[in-house]
Amino acid sequence: MASASDYLSLVRFSHSVFALPFALAAAWVAADGVPPLERLAWIVLCAVAARTSAMAYNRFVDRDVDAVNPRTARREIPAGRVGASAALALALGSGAIFVAGAWMLGPWCGWISLPVLALLLGYSHAKRFTFLCHAWLGLCLGIAPLGAWLAVTGEPTAGMWTAALLAGAVLTWVAGFDLIYACQDADFDRARGLSSIPARFGLGRSLAVSALLHVLTVAALVAFGVEARLGFGFWLALAVATALLVWQHRIVRPDDLSRVNAAFFTANGWVGVALFAGVVVDVSVL
Repeated sequence: MASASDYLSLVRFSHSVFALPFALAAAWVAADGVPPLERLAWIVLCAVAARTSAMAYNRFVDRDVDAVNPRTARREIPAGRVGASAALALALGSGAIFVAGAWMLGPWCGWISLPVLALLLGYSHAKRFTFLCHAWLGLCLGIAPLGAWLAVTGEPTAGMWTAALLAGAVLTWVAGFDLIYACQDADFDRARGLSSIPARFGLGRSLAVSALLHVLTVAALVAFGVEARLGFGFWLALAVATALLVWQHRIVRPDDLSRVNAAFFTANGWVGVALFAGVVVDVSVL
């Protein structure tokens, strides 16, 4: 029987640090301070449930590919620690929790929850037919700030333009670091007929596109900071985040992918945390 740790590993629960801080940052700015605690709790629940559903479904869909890829063969389903049916049940159950939680946040959030869930689950099939799968993943995480803003305001407002700038930053940020991560599987994807930018265009061009995407990320974050009228705390956090983005591009090269995990997990994990901390300091403290 699979243990709780097996399920947490299956969905990479610790990776919630990628999207959740940006959703919370949008909620803080929308509320101009700490959001109502009840709404904040539902936002966190929805974010975690949506991500759990998407990850569990991804592992279910990719179980055949993971089993023959030396890099992923030890994942929970191909290794036999979690059954495929159990992973699918977790995906469907978490998706139901996400939809129910969205309705608790109001009709607008409730009505859009099903299309959002379809987008999240659809990503798992993207690599089968488009090399733009990295942008699809970016969009999946990028909608988190928009959803959090809507959860606080209850309905679309003119201020959602601010959240849209943050969403654009998340989209390009995620697509950029996913490109770096996908470089590890370029040869495997090409041999198996799977689509990705590294498999189609090579590592050098892929890393160049990744760097360009991260330039756009910083530009979108600057626009977000200006639009939200944030102060020193945010700009200091943005400087730290920018340094982390630069660092990850310095340690990963087409002829040396040995430090991809450091770029993917360490650098990107701290980007969202730093920016959320900067928003909280500006909105709630200063």
